Amino acid sequence: MAFILGSGSPRRLDLLAQLGVQPDAIRAPDIDETPLKGELPAPYCSRITRQKVHSIQADSDDITLCADTTVALGRRILGKPEGAGQAAEFLHALSGRRHRVITSVAVRRGDKILQRDVVSQVKVKRLSDSEIYAYLATEDWEGKAGAYAIQGPAGAFIPWISGSFTGIVGLPLSETAALLQGIGYPLYREAS
Repeated sequence: MAFILGSGSPRRLDLLAQLGVQPDAIRAPDIDETPLKGELPAPYCSRITRQKVHSIQADSDDITLCADTTVALGRRILGKPEGAGQAAEFLHALSGRRHRVITSVAVRRGDKILQRDVVSQVKVKRLSDSEIYAYLATEDWEGKAGAYAIQGPAGAFIPWISGSFTGIVGLPLSETAALLQGIGYPLYREAS
């Protein structure tokens, strides 16, 4: 049995290490993450995660873990910005408002798939233009849903969350541990 992380995210690799889990292989999925016309954020996140876990090649006894994190402002999906201009647009939209961060996690072993969606609420303080432009200059927004990472410099913009901090980062550890145990991964081995 091999454990495969179906993600190229260094944040997910670091979070798994907090559980004492070291993947045998890392295989980033290559799927189209374009939302369907009229697709809402939670169903979108869940669908993308299922597509990811199905796309990873694995033997029947291997365990594959994939996840997707989506930032939702109302019914709007704020994906990974295509450039600094779109990142600024996202940050202006989030400024002074609450939004949802949805992280869907799926584990697969053979034909069995277990999946869990975790929704957290995040409040961003009212941001000045100088705060936004200074943050954009850090380039920390690149490759991040909603154009920010709570565990980076943007953490100073977030006075309040409700839900899973690790879910907002990209992998809710409590739910991930339960999924791994449920699929048969020996997460908590006794010392011999």
